[in-house]
Amino acid sequence: MSCVYELCEYRRSGGLSRRRPWPVANASPVAVAQDAVPSSLTEPVLSRPILISQAVAGGPPTQDGTCGKLKGDTTCVGWSTGECCSMYGWCGKTVDHCGKGCQSGPCTEEGGTPEAPGPAPAPITNGGRFDVIGQSGVPAMHAALMQNGRVMFLDKVEDYTQLKLPNGRFAYSSEYNPETNKAVGLSYKTNAFCAGGTFLANGDMLAIGGNGPLTWLDDSVSDGFDGLRFLTRSSTNAALNGQSWREPGQKLNSKRWYPSVQTLANGKVFVVSGSINGDPSVPANNNPTYEILSATGYPQGGSIPMEILEENQPYYMYPFMHLLKDGNIFIFTARASQIFNINTNSIVKKLPNLAGDYRTYPNTGGSVLMPLSSSNNWASTVMICGGGAYQDITSPTEPSCGTISPESANPTWSIESMPEGRGMVEAVLLPDGTVLWLNGANRGAQGFLLATDPTLRPLLYDPKKAKGSRWSQLAASKIPRLYHSVALLLLDGTILVAGSGPNEMPVLTAKPGNPYPTEFRVERFTPPYLQGSKASLRPTALQVPATVNANGGSFTVSFNVPTSAKSVKIALYHGGFVTHSLHMGHRMLFLDFTGWKAGQAKQTLTVKAPPNLNVAPPGPYVIYAVADGIPSVGKFVKVA
Repeated sequence: MSCVYELCEYRRSGGLSRRRPWPVANASPVAVAQDAVPSSLTEPVLSRPILISQAVAGGPPTQDGTCGKLKGDTTCVGWSTGECCSMYGWCGKTVDHCGKGCQSGPCTEEGGTPEAPGPAPAPITNGGRFDVIGQSGVPAMHAALMQNGRVMFLDKVEDYTQLKLPNGRFAYSSEYNPETNKAVGLSYKTNAFCAGGTFLANGDMLAIGGNGPLTWLDDSVSDGFDGLRFLTRSSTNAALNGQSWREPGQKLNSKRWYPSVQTLANGKVFVVSGSINGDPSVPANNNPTYEILSATGYPQGGSIPMEILEENQPYYMYPFMHLLKDGNIFIFTARASQIFNINTNSIVKKLPNLAGDYRTYPNTGGSVLMPLSSSNNWASTVMICGGGAYQDITSPTEPSCGTISPESANPTWSIESMPEGRGMVEAVLLPDGTVLWLNGANRGAQGFLLATDPTLRPLLYDPKKAKGSRWSQLAASKIPRLYHSVALLLLDGTILVAGSGPNEMPVLTAKPGNPYPTEFRVERFTPPYLQGSKASLRPTALQVPATVNANGGSFTVSFNVPTSAKSVKIALYHGGFVTHSLHMGHRMLFLDFTGWKAGQAKQTLTVKAPPNLNVAPPGPYVIYAVADGIPSVGKFVKVA
């Protein structure tokens, strides 16, 4: 069988290298002689397809489910999961599995993913403003807003950061205070390179998985592949500020590099996917399974195979996940999605494939659960934007976005387009109900030195507007935010933007062949709703309870508004764990209330709590009062 288009021998990038292992005390960010990379430092690299003249025909049968030109010219004849060989050398049974690059075998069982529309114009409003406000201290690979209002940055083991620990080693995590714009170093015991994370029901941050030790660089940090790291902060106990990660010693059931994580209604933690180590074109490296942790963050059992991950290798890592109102999980990887029942380990519903290119690592776009409310009985709408074709700096990026209501009787994707293709684009829910999409690149993919043409202008998506007019382009940043960058909402309604670590180890200045140094500058993006005189109209003196019980009961919220205010909303917001364009656990609810009195400055509202813990999983949230689209400074509450 000939290729659908001329496919597909790929090469290793050869771009990864490491610095000479100086003693840590003398470490420098300046590149010196290069050595071979330890296996625990290399990232999974599929690289760019290189054309071959025709598909393999008549080669030996596969022995492990891999196939194709770089797998000994093996074919998938007789293989249980299907006899077509995909672009990256995996056996499957559908046209879509092989995409545009079927190396061999029949791929006719079902149709392939349709093409998506190209970019669509969007007005440039230049709304909002970027300001550089500080330095992150460490490369901002992972981030979260903690209950003290400060931002946790978490990084991998590096040969340079801006902060030192008391033991003289570099810090690989920091706590950034957006009020003073200062960072302090935090220590950890195991390498958190490309971890997943979530907030536990008790409010602790849990970072899950990671990568192996780099003893040649820092022998005080050990293997993090199965690591579990805890960080505690409080809105009422300042003594916790600056305390480092705790690692009691319990381990995951299996090693997970690039896992996705979701806290469940019962407080337990659903951990999905990950690599055991490195190249995902080698089956032995992959971990297409899930496991469950207790509500305190400790392992409870084994690792369970998951069909959607197995079928979509090598695009199975860092899948998008969202918890639905009935406790089932929406899970998306590559182009495929389904609703999954954790309790019965079964697929509830397979959903249509999303048109366009790949959407998850290493061509990650972004995914967001749109704001929830009682107006449609808390039904979910998921939006996924961006992506790309393959893992190389030459890859085009995907401009289209798909929106789906997975719980509907006949779920289908509604397609819209951004004004340009974007990879590594991420979504931040805003308290006024709009969505900010920002960061990433117009060409390339995830991986060290694999992206170019940074997308500097944020996009604002307003779901309340008519389809075709929902996008606008805001004021541009001057700082590229490529691989390993983050964005998250702060208590004051602005967005903190940090990171861009496209280099294997920190590089401080651009140079020929590498125009994108490691970025330590932190920016604050002020959205249009706080520009100019609008900031003076925000609600003030917000008072909220310490705890909100998600049982449909009620609680009281009070605040002051200008007497000119015409409307108000109460937003219950969870920022989640941010990394690699994923915002794990990110969600926002607009809550019902009574007691609003137009024309009155002092407002006391009786607010109806979320109906259950599936709609609002337990953990730390922020309440914002939003008057005429302008948010108050938020306050933390605990949802239980």
